[in-house]
Amino acid sequence: MNETRNDPAGDDPFARLSYRRLIAWPARMRRETPFLEAALAAAPDRSAVDLGCGPGEHARLLASWGVRTVGIDRSESMIEQAREHEGEFGAAGPRFVLGSIDELVVADDRRFGAAFSLGNVLPYLEDEELPRALAAVAAALLPGGVLAGQLLNYGPILAGNVRSLPLNVRPDPADDAAEILFLRPLKPDGDGRHALFFPTTLHLVPGADPPVRLERTKEVRVRAWTWPELDAALDAAGFDERRAYGDVERGEFAPDASSDLVFTARRAPR
Repeated sequence: MNETRNDPAGDDPFARLSYRRLIAWPARMRRETPFLEAALAAAPDRSAVDLGCGPGEHARLLASWGVRTVGIDRSESMIEQAREHEGEFGAAGPRFVLGSIDELVVADDRRFGAAFSLGNVLPYLEDEELPRALAAVAAALLPGGVLAGQLLNYGPILAGNVRSLPLNVRPDPADDAAEILFLRPLKPDGDGRHALFFPTTLHLVPGADPPVRLERTKEVRVRAWTWPELDAALDAAGFDERRAYGDVERGEFAPDASSDLVFTARRAPR
């Protein structure tokens, strides 16, 4: 992501985003808990790696269950935020490492029972990056290890039928009278493989002039992976038992209608 075309944050596209502030994490954790628990129950070991861990909320939840957890992210600013959770549960707390997914085996030489990729992480991997990343995940998992993930269903987005994610409204922790609005317009890039994403933060203060102020906006170009493409990449990386769902409740996946693409796969025994 880029703050603007001339983002002074340089190569860290998330340097000015605070997902901990913008996302309703307690509600999201409640919604996703059964999905996480089911993946762990099917895993050969109660350990997990959080791929593209962001501010570390999923890793923190997993560690609170007694799961040995490592989070990895290539954004230095996200890792800085995530490391605020280190030590919360003593020696059992989550550990966070800076690096890309294809560096996973180097970053942590222990194997895991499960790997999670939640929050639209995979679209930040281009064609040459996804195979390397999935191969690294397979190498980091125990035989029979589970990979569970979630990203947007890009079929309707590429077709131009979905132009925005739902508006996210959060109270401003610094001002009881104000709110933070998080908008995420979307647009197909025109090549049939990429989409443009415009995360935008507004500050709403009733009675102020102006009542709505633009805090920041970005233009992000992502690889709009579809299920057939992802399924083929998982197969090539050595994953079997691949399943696609339309939501974390494991509802039916409708390529032209589901808002999310949720998937599970298992590392084939070697």
